[in-house]
Amino acid sequence: MKKYSICLIGFGNVGQALAALLKEKSAEISDVYDAEFSINAIATGSHGRAINTAGIDLDQALSTTQAGELLDPLSDVKSPANMPDFIRASGADFLVEVSPVNYETGEPAVTHIRTALECGMHAVSANKGPVVHAYEELTALAEEKGKRFLFESSVMDGAPIFSVFREALPAANVAGFTGILNSCTNIIIEKMEGGDSFDEAVAYAQSIGIAETDPSGDVDGWDAAIKVAALATVLMDIPTKPQDINVEGIRSLTGDVIQTALDEGERWKLVCTAEKGGDQVIAQVAPQRVPSASPLYSVSGTSSFVQFKTDVLPGLGILESNPGPDTTAYGLLADMLNILK
Repeated sequence: MKKYSICLIGFGNVGQALAALLKEKSAEISDVYDAEFSINAIATGSHGRAINTAGIDLDQALSTTQAGELLDPLSDVKSPANMPDFIRASGADFLVEVSPVNYETGEPAVTHIRTALECGMHAVSANKGPVVHAYEELTALAEEKGKRFLFESSVMDGAPIFSVFREALPAANVAGFTGILNSCTNIIIEKMEGGDSFDEAVAYAQSIGIAETDPSGDVDGWDAAIKVAALATVLMDIPTKPQDINVEGIRSLTGDVIQTALDEGERWKLVCTAEKGGDQVIAQVAPQRVPSASPLYSVSGTSSFVQFKTDVLPGLGILESNPGPDTTAYGLLADMLNILK
């Protein structure tokens, strides 16, 4: 059986869900893939870091983090303070990058992935920043090193957006797409439909872990914009940054405006659109009234939906219902298993 070690950058909800999933799926991975994964290094922003050459005890790592304690005592070697040095010292076969996204530059995740590839590791990421800001560079570096850089979980969690076009739809060229890609704004608008004020709806989203303490990335449209940029960059083969997109958030929506739309058989949604025109992508993120006949109308809760227009399929929709950290973790695992294949 082949054994593979993982260096995990980020051990919040998604990193912890991945650790639990690796434990849950270990027998199946062994039987089907003749492989065994271990996490040999974990680096966090607030709970320290650890490198253990024999593999970190995941039960202990989970209980330590959930108790608010540092991971450092789980090390059997000294962990470098510098993150690139930490990645090199891990000696892992895979880097899994789940640090917080940087909309403007993609750093430090870009450097993390670049370092891993230069060291001969495969790189798997749920971070949208490196996809948008360094896709061509990192993909070329991975090819040069005979490794892979995959990022299925960067858009719509575990739904197979990128791999569908990479593997299942050869010679299908994406001409455009429309969708709802930010679950936070979707649930905020839904709560406002039920009578909550904007502030009450945001507070609810924060209470269930959908919105950050500072929700501006979601409510001002930048989380949706960077997802649009990632899809355009990879699937349309046109490098696109969030700054290239016309972005408007949902702060202007009031309860009266939302109720008027409902009374007239429509709903407000934060809609993402992109159209390919020659060597350009014309993209927008903005609140729109959606009629009941639209597939976007019934996308509820934390669900996401995207409908693609290609040169061979006029309409292909992918819906992900109420995802969470577990589904994002599955997307990471799926990337690792596809690399093994």
